[in-house]
Amino acid sequence: MPIRTQSSGFKRIILAMTGASGACYALTLLQALTQDSHIQTHLIVSQAASTVLNLETGKSVQDLQTERVRVHDCQDLAAPPASGSWLHHGMVVCPCSMASLAAINHGSGYNLIHRAADVTIKEKRPLILVARETPLSPIHLGNMLGLAQSGATILPACPGFYHGPLSIQDLINQLVGRILDQLEIHHSLSQRWGENE
Repeated sequence: MPIRTQSSGFKRIILAMTGASGACYALTLLQALTQDSHIQTHLIVSQAASTVLNLETGKSVQDLQTERVRVHDCQDLAAPPASGSWLHHGMVVCPCSMASLAAINHGSGYNLIHRAADVTIKEKRPLILVARETPLSPIHLGNMLGLAQSGATILPACPGFYHGPLSIQDLINQLVGRILDQLEIHHSLSQRWGENE
């Protein structure tokens, strides 16, 4: 599908899943993206993420492919997201393992996730890394600082509680809403601070 201009409201988003725990965040984000008919999602799932996805949700990568979701092989370095000339409006790595974060920070693009993230940085497009690890070592923090200085947004999987969550899904929705805010995609997943006044 050809990309449209920004004035038409069409957005092409890359969602990458790596092997950290937190597949629920990615699934909720994917659902939110596919509910908008003006968004085309390109999904890349690492081998480790595929294992975590099945372990945490019982789903397979094949279950995620729909008319609005195109799945790319993580080892296919000839796929469109590997090229800077392929236009998109932002990339989210959710969840982002510390190994993937390190590879992206050091530009060692040996798979499509790393390469697509590298391209996103060099083309100065939004890159959101949903880091999922605790505690954080000085190595992790150094990699996060390096990526932040390169223009990426580090958005740790740290949901807030000010919106009065009543379920785990409420916590997931609040975090996914923050990701969508970074992509400038409208949503109503959670209540914003001050909206109940």
